Amino acid sequence: MRGPDIQQDALFSTVSPEQRVPKDHPLRPIRQMVDQALQALDGEFDTLYADLGRDSIPPEKLLRAQLLMALYTIRSERQLVEQIDYNLLFRWFVGFSMDDKVWHHSTFTKNRDRLLEGEVAHKFFAQVLEQAQSADLLSKEHFSVDGTLIEALASLKSYRPKEEDEPPTQDGGRNPTIDFRGERRRRETHESKTDPDALLFRKSKGTTAKLSYMGHLLMENRHGLVVDARVSQATGTAEREAAIDMVEALTGTCRVTVGADKNYDTKGFVEAMRCANATPHVAQNDTNRSSAIDGRTTRHEGYRTSLTIRKRIEECFGWLKTIGGLRKSRFVGQKKLDFHFVLGAAAYNLVRMRNLGVVTC
Repeated sequence: MRGPDIQQDALFSTVSPEQRVPKDHPLRPIRQMVDQALQALDGEFDTLYADLGRDSIPPEKLLRAQLLMALYTIRSERQLVEQIDYNLLFRWFVGFSMDDKVWHHSTFTKNRDRLLEGEVAHKFFAQVLEQAQSADLLSKEHFSVDGTLIEALASLKSYRPKEEDEPPTQDGGRNPTIDFRGERRRRETHESKTDPDALLFRKSKGTTAKLSYMGHLLMENRHGLVVDARVSQATGTAEREAAIDMVEALTGTCRVTVGADKNYDTKGFVEAMRCANATPHVAQNDTNRSSAIDGRTTRHEGYRTSLTIRKRIEECFGWLKTIGGLRKSRFVGQKKLDFHFVLGAAAYNLVRMRNLGVVTC
C-alpha cells in the first residue's frame, strides 16, 4: 500500500544532533581530540575575558567553527554561519542544540582580536601536538622543513609609491585602469595601500611577481605531523631564517636531522644548523656553484632517507592550500593570516591523527 505524502511539521522533537550523527562518523574522534585540547586551554580563556558583564559567545565554539572551515573547505565566515544553521553535523560539532540560534557572521570579526592577543591558535596547536606526543607519534630526531608562498588579499594596483595617496587614473570607476609600464617598483619606495605587510615576491625567474606572504612548516618524519607552523613576510631569505628559528625552538638534547630542498643549500644555513645541534640533510644545489653539503653528510644512508621522506611535507602544503583554503589569504595583515595558517596546521594534524587511529579520550 502506498503511503501518503504528508508534509506537516511536528510541533516538538526529542531528537538531538548527537543522535543524528553516526557513531562511526570520521568527525567523532576529531571532536574528542578538539574537546580535550580546548579543556586544557580553559584557564587561558579565562584570562581573555572580564569577570563582570554580559556573557560572551564561548571561544570554544568559535574555534570549533573555524576548524570546520578548514576541514570542509568553506570559503567564508558568512557561508560557515549559513551551514551551521541548517547542517545538523555542523551544529553537533560546534556544540549547538537543535533550537539554538546561530550568531551573526560578524561575530568572528569582533572576537578575532581577542583570540589574536591571547595567541590562542598557537596554544591550541601546542595542545594538539601534546596529544600526538602522548600517543608516541612524534619523532624526536628526524625532521623536514620547507616554505610556500601564500597570495595576499591585495591587488597589484594597490602597490604604489609610499608617499602617493591616490593612484593616477586613466578613467573613472571603482576599478580604474593603471599603467605600470616603465615604472620600477621596489620595496624601499613602494608598498601595498590595502595590505602594507604584503611584499611583492617572485618565486623564480620567468614567473609573475605577486603580493605574497610565506608560510613555513617543520614536519617530523615518522608520521608526517606538523610540529611548527608560522607565517612571515615574503623575502629571499625568509625560508632559511624561519627554518633556523623553528629548529632552535625544538626541545631536547639529542642531535636531530633536518631535511630540506636545494633552496636551503647555503653556507650560512648549514653552519646555523650545525650550531643548533642539527645535521642538515639538504639537497645539494651544485648547478652553478659548489654545494655547502660535503661528503661528511652525503655518504650516510640516513641522508638519502631524509631526502626521500622530506617530500612528504608537500602533502601538508597541498592539504592546507586545497582543503584548508590557504592558497590565498582571506584576511589583511600578517597576524591574521598567521592565526589562520596555524589553525589550519592543527586541523591537518587532527585529520592525520584520526587516520592513524589515535583515541585520546
